[in-house]
Amino acid sequence: MESHEQDRTGRRDVSPGTGGGLRAVGNQVSEWEQLADWWLGEVADPAYEHDVQPLLDIMLAGLDGPTLDLGCGDGRLLDQLPGPVLGCDLSRFLLEHARRRGMAVVQSDIPDLDWLRADSVGVAVACLVLEHIPNGEAFFEAAARVVRPHGSLVVVSNHPAYTSGGAGPVVDQSDGEVLWRWGTYLYDSISAEPAGTGSVVFHHRSLGSLLTTAARVGWDLRHVSEAGAGPETIASVPAMQGQDHMPRLIGLRWSRPSG
Repeated sequence: MESHEQDRTGRRDVSPGTGGGLRAVGNQVSEWEQLADWWLGEVADPAYEHDVQPLLDIMLAGLDGPTLDLGCGDGRLLDQLPGPVLGCDLSRFLLEHARRRGMAVVQSDIPDLDWLRADSVGVAVACLVLEHIPNGEAFFEAAARVVRPHGSLVVVSNHPAYTSGGAGPVVDQSDGEVLWRWGTYLYDSISAEPAGTGSVVFHHRSLGSLLTTAARVGWDLRHVSEAGAGPETIASVPAMQGQDHMPRLIGLRWSRPSG
């Protein structure tokens, strides 16, 4: 995700639940605009409905809004999140889709959340977003500022075992068992994967690195859930046969302590 210095001259502090218009913050231009069509195709994939959204439901259970949807894309999570919901994303094209769904939106980089009042949301959600953010610590710090005490941060992400360099399935030729090659799991790394006519950047962090960074910022870990590809996803992608026991996604929920 492209970093930038936000133009502060026209900044407005906003709170969730204040209408459904498009608010622009600064003058951002991003490669994510070029990836918008690709992203719409990604979330239309059956795996998003059958694997990603059910895991998000688990992580959101019992939580109350308002909710900040970090990297909201086209706003398709609006009805799934505790309301009222405010979304932010870099792509104006995707934000326009979200606005049409009824989501209040702000064009903004992540983790630049200075436009949002401190302690203003009950939940911050990042669904398939954190792995695209270069500075993980800044992400956790920004979320801690805007989430109220005893509020929650929910992350659903590609599992770190899946994003490490060189990771992938390996078939044991002796018996056909599908195994997982961990690659350079213990080392932070960056990879670019094909996305439409361009590429999308993934930032790999081991689970230990991720959890330690969140704890250092002050987040209390409350729930971890790991998930493999579901039967619907595997049935639609024959190459994934035998991989149902492998972690593909991880859901994490933290609580922000008071004080």
